[in-house]
Amino acid sequence: MIEGVHFVRKRLADGVNRWYVYAWRGGPVVMSADGRKPSLTTEALERIAIARRDRDAARKPAPTTLQTLIEKWQDGPEWSVLARNTQKTWGSSVRAIQAKWGKVPLAVFNDTRMIEKVVDWRNERRETPRAADIGVTVLQALLKYGVQCGLLKINVADKIGKIYINGQRAEIVWTKEDLAAFEKAAGDKDRVVFEAVLFCSVTGLRREDLARVTWSAVGEYAIVKEAAKISRGRRHIAAIPRIPQLDDVLDLLERRYRAPGVDTVLVNSNGEPWNLDTLSKEVTRIAKLAGIVHVDSGGKGGTQRKRGKHLHDVRGTFVTYLMTETDLSDAEIAGIMAWSVEEVTRIRRIYVDDTARQIALGKRIARGLAKR
Repeated sequence: MIEGVHFVRKRLADGVNRWYVYAWRGGPVVMSADGRKPSLTTEALERIAIARRDRDAARKPAPTTLQTLIEKWQDGPEWSVLARNTQKTWGSSVRAIQAKWGKVPLAVFNDTRMIEKVVDWRNERRETPRAADIGVTVLQALLKYGVQCGLLKINVADKIGKIYINGQRAEIVWTKEDLAAFEKAAGDKDRVVFEAVLFCSVTGLRREDLARVTWSAVGEYAIVKEAAKISRGRRHIAAIPRIPQLDDVLDLLERRYRAPGVDTVLVNSNGEPWNLDTLSKEVTRIAKLAGIVHVDSGGKGGTQRKRGKHLHDVRGTFVTYLMTETDLSDAEIAGIMAWSVEEVTRIRRIYVDDTARQIALGKRIARGLAKR
């Protein structure tokens, strides 16, 4: 029985019981029948669905509020094509936006003075800087949709910067020393976690793609998989070239036990596909145990700031392999990684060019000492 459907019995003058069925208490009649209490017919179910839909539509805020735009956005394809994990992450920010501005008229967001209001909102949440930045990102996407639909003329959140300093991580990569330290800290007990990090270091795949790629996607010259992340409204194909280091890792992973029916390249200790959040937490736990950090220099007073390295940062290691093991240009590497050319160039300058320069200087010093 559908919850909320209201049945009312009325005894007629001839003694017959007549039943009236309402979509809800106080709602419209959807069917009537004489005799015993009736079961809902298909036609009645359809009438209930239509009546409740119309009721819910009437309860929605006026079509001039931000709440209405949120509902329109989440009912549309722009929201549905987002990865499930993105919807989950953005969901809390949507609720925060609803609480802050849900009843505000859309016309207010056509006023450039709202830029300052959005910056103030971001700053009010600076105690959780990453959440504050995600909130602005979600608001940007929402207002962009409003402009696209012709409901807004401008996007007041479009140019607002980020405050989460750890979010600027393009230059952070895992070194060979980091990988060795992680392997030691993982030991035999957490070997599968090390294998996940190792696989990431030779593919550069995002976490969602890393955990879901199957053996059927592994080709002779590349791993080809539809990417989990949506970029510019499209789900792109992730094509990862098979470098020699990847071949070695694939040979290692192929020997790992898998539960019946499991075809993912990576599996956990039970032979099952990894849960995404569990994989991230395990990598962070072991990296912290191993003391794997990135050191920023040049802070106030010449101080150094340490930041823990995450699974996502392992992608940069693959970039350094492409730079040193192939003749690919920065633009071609950027295309593989879906990064900007500037990000790739920065990694080349820090981890490849500077390293080569230091080695050359070392050789010159050694030659000078030998001549003495």
